[in-house]
This record gives sequence, C-alpha cells and structure tokens, in this order.
Amino acid sequence: MIYDKIENIKKYPQIPHSVADFILNLTEDIPTGRHEIAKTCYANVDEYETKFAKDCRLEAHKKYIDIQILLKGKEELDYTNIEDLQVSHAYDEKRDVMFFVAPEQKLNRVILEQGYFAMLYPHEAHQPQMNYGEEPCRVKKVVVKIEY
Repeated sequence: MIYDKIENIKKYPQIPHSVADFILNLTEDIPTGRHEIAKTCYANVDEYETKFAKDCRLEAHKKYIDIQILLKGKEELDYTNIEDLQVSHAYDEKRDVMFFVAPEQKLNRVILEQGYFAMLYPHEAHQPQMNYGEEPCRVKKVVVKIEY
C-alpha cells in the first residue's frame, strides 16, 4: 500500500501518465459515475455517507490496482495482506471483488482526506468507507482502477 500526497503522484512509475494527469486535474465538481482514462484505466466517482466499521467489508481485487482519493470529507481505510485472511464471499470475476472475514488482530489504518491518495495492490485487502470519528459524514470519492 502506498499513501502519499497527490502532488507526488508522478514519482511512482507504476502509475501511467494518463492516470497521474487525470488525478492532478481532479476537482470537486467532477460528476459521479464512471470516467474512462485510457484503455486499461478508468475511474469511478461516488458520493456517500461513511459508515461504522462494523458495517464495512474487507475486500480485495485481482485485476486492478485501486487508487483511492477523497475530494470532499474524510474517511478511515484499513488494510492488510490477504495471505492469512478467510474468504467470506468468493471472488466475483465480473465485479473483480472478493470479501473477507475481518480478522481478530488490528489492521493497518490510514486516513483518507483531500490532498492525499492511497494505492492498493491486488494482494492487499482493504476496508474503506469507515467513519472518521464518531459520526458518519458525506464524502465524494474517486477510485481509479489500473489494470494489473
């Protein structure tokens, strides 16, 4: 997992230039929905209320790297290696997602907020959309998908 300031996005050679340019030009006004970036990359923009951790699921993907960016609001994102996790919902190839049982041990955590990004690889399970603090808040999020 990589967590860094958006201004450093071009320092990562695994991020295509088209994706870096798309990210550097994001504004809060971007419409929700799917945005094609290149043949092997796209972005989903969504607005939602964050949730309590118990209501969020630990997920991973096989085909895509995720770059998660908040344009509005704050949320917590937990992550861990999928190696020792128990699968709760088998891999859905069409949706490129599988879900896991949350382990007993505490997971790694980052705070997603404006100006930062989290990049997650297929071997990293992540639990996004969690409240930052005690109460839910409205967020606008971009998830860029890069074919792996």
